[in-house]
Amino acid sequence: MIIFEWVVGVLFGAVLLAALARRIGAPYPAFLALGGVGLAFVPGVPNLELDPGLALALFLAPVLMDAGYGTSLRDLRANWRPIAGLAFGAVAVTTIAVAVVAKLLVPDMPLSACIVLGAIVAPPDAVAALSVLRHVSLPHRLTTILRGESLLNDAGSLLIYRLGVAAAASGAFHVSEVGPTFLVGVVASLVVGPLAGLAFVAGMRRVQDAASTIVLQFVAAFGIWIAAERLEMSGVLTLVAFAITVARGTPGITAPRVRIISYAVWNTAVFVLNVLAFVLIGIQIGPILERLAGADQLVALALAGAVFATVVLVRVAWVLPASGLPGLSVADPGRGRLRSAVAVSWAGMRGILTIATALALPQEFPHRDLIVFAAFGTVLGTLVVQGLTLNPLLARLGLEDDDPVGRETGRARAEAYQAAL
Repeated sequence: MIIFEWVVGVLFGAVLLAALARRIGAPYPAFLALGGVGLAFVPGVPNLELDPGLALALFLAPVLMDAGYGTSLRDLRANWRPIAGLAFGAVAVTTIAVAVVAKLLVPDMPLSACIVLGAIVAPPDAVAALSVLRHVSLPHRLTTILRGESLLNDAGSLLIYRLGVAAAASGAFHVSEVGPTFLVGVVASLVVGPLAGLAFVAGMRRVQDAASTIVLQFVAAFGIWIAAERLEMSGVLTLVAFAITVARGTPGITAPRVRIISYAVWNTAVFVLNVLAFVLIGIQIGPILERLAGADQLVALALAGAVFATVVLVRVAWVLPASGLPGLSVADPGRGRLRSAVAVSWAGMRGILTIATALALPQEFPHRDLIVFAAFGTVLGTLVVQGLTLNPLLARLGLEDDDPVGRETGRARAEAYQAAL
């Protein structure tokens, strides 16, 4: 009963924090992170522990399903170069840079653990960035790139994360042993995901009530993730491919009323999962600080600050030079490349993926407390520093919406008039 009362109180507090975030145009995860910090110092907070094996499935599957459902496959294809550069190139460079910084600050931390820390903090969070972008009118290309990056960077970072965890557990790691398995898993994910999506769309033709539709969507999201992981495929790629396929086929078979209800439920689910993630990580910070006594606390604070600075600087160093390259530029040719690059480089807030992967670390993992603390410090730093300043920065840059929907509507009308003549 005590835990239930705490959950009710936390959800009510989260709603108030989200309302405050909307009022000032800030991402609500920034205020949830601050709330998590507050919980770390509240006496009498119940000790809640989540099975590490459950963390990724519980927090990532619904978030990826929701993000993939709202993504256009055509837009991804049209902008695949800058998206791939951010999702894989920037993630890899960030992972390496953070690993080097961690090894320099904590020499006795195993290299595999340093790499795991880098993989945990490397991918930005879509929920945080998009919650800001809803308040401003940006060029469609920028929104597409940020959304696409957040979908695909999870795959690269989770691969590095799992390889690092396996290396720490076994004490040895050889790329030649896992390379072929990884490639087969990626190809299988890109095949199985769309096929499962087509099968789901075909089956949903017989379901017309909102409650059954929404329940089946959640069952499919968790089921696809679990099946992909059991078959040693990429759960991220499989679920994203599944969600995009379902999104393309659903409008023709599902009533608008059902889709509207479904969108509301999924938005609520993502919000609640963000709340739970920040509550769980906040509850762990207090005990971690108690275990890291004296000099270890100073090391933890220094590591968190250094990792935060590293992820911010690496993203800026990746995006700004790429603005001069036609293939990797985040802006349309001749449309304020530098301003667009500044906007994308600053929209790198970390969020629920970083929290979930930190919580998923085994309890016996080397330097787990340091890694979890540094991960939460990075999330808090990016959400507060970047999240609270992103909206004013975007307004000052003066980037305007290029209205792709209006252009396509006008083109469709012109073609209809031409056909009528």
